[in-house]
Amino acid sequence: MDMRTLTLYHREGCHLCEQMAQVLASLATELRFEVTRVDIDADPALRERFNEKIPVLMVEDDVVCCHFLDEKALRQALTDG
Repeated sequence: MDMRTLTLYHREGCHLCEQMAQVLASLATELRFEVTRVDIDADPALRERFNEKIPVLMVEDDVVCCHFLDEKALRQALTDG
């Protein structure tokens, strides 16, 4: 199975974002993925789209979860893809 790339939309100083990043880091080896972090405050369009939803985790173009990591949904998204 190839390594998948997930996108974590976040902002600096967001404690929920850091919590999700930590849990993702602990699952990355087992589930064979890497995480690209994107700061929404660096892009006005992303800030408008995700401002109240962060952290937002996406697999390709699909939102897997917002605010808190849904491990079941993540595992399903990685299996389906």
